[in-house]
Amino acid sequence: MKFISRLTFSIVALGALSLFGCQSSTPGGGGSSSKKEGQVLAEVNGGTITTGDFSKELKNLPEYLRAMADDAKGRKEMLDTMVIRELILQQAAKDGIDKSAEVAEKLEDLKKRVVVEAFLKKKVESESKVSDEDLKKFYEQNKDKFKADEQIKASHILVKGEKEAKDVLAQIKAGGNFEELAKKNSVDSSASKGGDLGWFGKGTMVPAFEKAALALKDGQVSDVVKSDFGFHIIKLTGKRPAGVRPFEEVKEQIKGAIMPGKQQEVFQKIKEELKKSAKITIKEDVLNSLGGTADVAKPAEAVKPAPAAAGKK
Repeated sequence: MKFISRLTFSIVALGALSLFGCQSSTPGGGGSSSKKEGQVLAEVNGGTITTGDFSKELKNLPEYLRAMADDAKGRKEMLDTMVIRELILQQAAKDGIDKSAEVAEKLEDLKKRVVVEAFLKKKVESESKVSDEDLKKFYEQNKDKFKADEQIKASHILVKGEKEAKDVLAQIKAGGNFEELAKKNSVDSSASKGGDLGWFGKGTMVPAFEKAALALKDGQVSDVVKSDFGFHIIKLTGKRPAGVRPFEEVKEQIKGAIMPGKQQEVFQKIKEELKKSAKITIKEDVLNSLGGTADVAKPAEAVKPAPAAAGKK
């Protein structure tokens, strides 16, 4: 239940949009015009930002920031960041920065990086296959890694005021849908998932929340619970005893553990195959002439101590 500040969101989002952002669509803008998708969200000096642009930008954000756009305020700030970026692109175009040699050089370098990344992604993903047999074998050989204490699964609705929490609880008791009310009212990032917090054990949540959650029966909803974060309404959605987690439950976790090693093997194979069919000549003398800080520094034992000063008689 940690909250990322809106300032952090804006700063990181602007940086991400600068790297991955859509091209300017304004006359004389900072990039080539491309076909727009979706409805118009904003008009900026004759250019447009559409719902398609917004979705693309959101996808390019770091995963931990995407949830910030789940509420209306976050989406407004995301759009404002896109508008600012568009204004910067337009001004840069007026100043001729987009046509400068420095930008052209960096774009060419970026193009090479993107092409290499796309090539490796396609090759590695197509050849990095992990079978169910591999996953089950890992599971059987490492069952001790999948032991867990008793856990519960819960959802919650978090609001800032006690009165608001009581109003939401009254709606739930009157037959309101917990998940829909969470999406509408909760200020936590879990709101987009209907308040779902997943599975957790003792010591994971703040004491007040944990005590209330552990006291619930499966499917039961708590009264209003106060914590340092605000006021919670908690719904218990599952319980499981201590023991080894079933294979199907940890299958994706195992895949995540195995896949990096598998991808590294494939990458190494790709490098060897490319080198095998290529003619490569390394100019060792030129390489050595480049030098470096390690070459400049002399070994301690090679430095002779200064002669001792003659003592006075």
